[in-house]
Amino acid sequence: MEQQHGAAASTRATPDPQAVEAFGSRLVAMLDDAGTALMTSIGHRTGLFDAMARLPPATSEELAREARLDERYVREWLGAMTTARMVEYEPRGGRYRLPAAHAALLTRAATPNNVAVYAQYVALLGSVEDRIVECFRRGNGVPYSAFDRFHEVMAEDSGQSVVGALEAIVALVPGLEEDLRSGISVLDVGCGSGRALVALAGAYPRSRFTGHDFSEQAIGAARAAAVEQGLDNVTFEVRDAAGPVGDERYQLVTAFDAIHDQADPAAALRTIRWSLAPDGIFLMQDIRASSALERNVDHPLAPFLYAVSVMHCMTVSLAQGGAGLGTMWGEERARAMLADAGFGEVSIHTLPHDIQNCFYVVHAAG
Repeated sequence: MEQQHGAAASTRATPDPQAVEAFGSRLVAMLDDAGTALMTSIGHRTGLFDAMARLPPATSEELAREARLDERYVREWLGAMTTARMVEYEPRGGRYRLPAAHAALLTRAATPNNVAVYAQYVALLGSVEDRIVECFRRGNGVPYSAFDRFHEVMAEDSGQSVVGALEAIVALVPGLEEDLRSGISVLDVGCGSGRALVALAGAYPRSRFTGHDFSEQAIGAARAAAVEQGLDNVTFEVRDAAGPVGDERYQLVTAFDAIHDQADPAAALRTIRWSLAPDGIFLMQDIRASSALERNVDHPLAPFLYAVSVMHCMTVSLAQGGAGLGTMWGEERARAMLADAGFGEVSIHTLPHDIQNCFYVVHAAG
């Protein structure tokens, strides 16, 4: 037995010291990047990036005063941002500067290119880590209600990926701009806080818009936004995407980043198909990825998106006893599910500024 054990041990591969060192460097960089992501989220939420963009090179005291924050916290945050090479520091005068090239990707004025918005997901998803670990051991999932600030962060995300690009998204469907101006009926499935639908309702007053979401909190925020804008051509209802939608048929149904985390995405797609007028269009935004793992290896956001799937999209579906389709269900599976739901022709489009999403223009019939 000892000889066999020794023989087995001798066949184990000895790690290449250079490969170990290289991977160790990558892990250290990962920890640095994780800390930077958290600080980036805080910089966005507190308005520090916006304040820095407004000021000439400033001391921590001047920046804290401009942003109305505590100077000691601002100074330590600046330490993180400086060592992460996101902020420039002049030791002689003790002044900090946000380079214009960085401000172009980190401030609210940079919409729809403000990457700091997405950094908020790091802390948001990390807040349920204990519950996710338990799911690894016992199965099931973590419900939407466990995610503090989810609808707030998702609304900002939608404000960039959808609202900030609505003109380009509408242009993906030939003739849709003219139809919306003339007046059609539109349903948005999984509307969340309603930012996209409120923007559309304001831009196209002759069309009628309806938003469905199963979250009462999100629908409450959507209704408040419609009232604030003085819109009378948009309504919001608490509805399950897979449930009945009534007798009305819609010329356009939209679903922005909403299908893959449904409890029953196949049923949701069948319901959407049923709700479309015979010549209607389903416009679906979802994650830009392949259903095959090996085709996602070079995707610039693949590790992050798979992590989002584990920590949110997959688990909220499983928490409802659902399919757990996951964020990275991919274009191939999406096409197959759309066909199974009875849809006709499908075309997939991308936008130049958006490496994360693609847009499916789906006809009700072939």
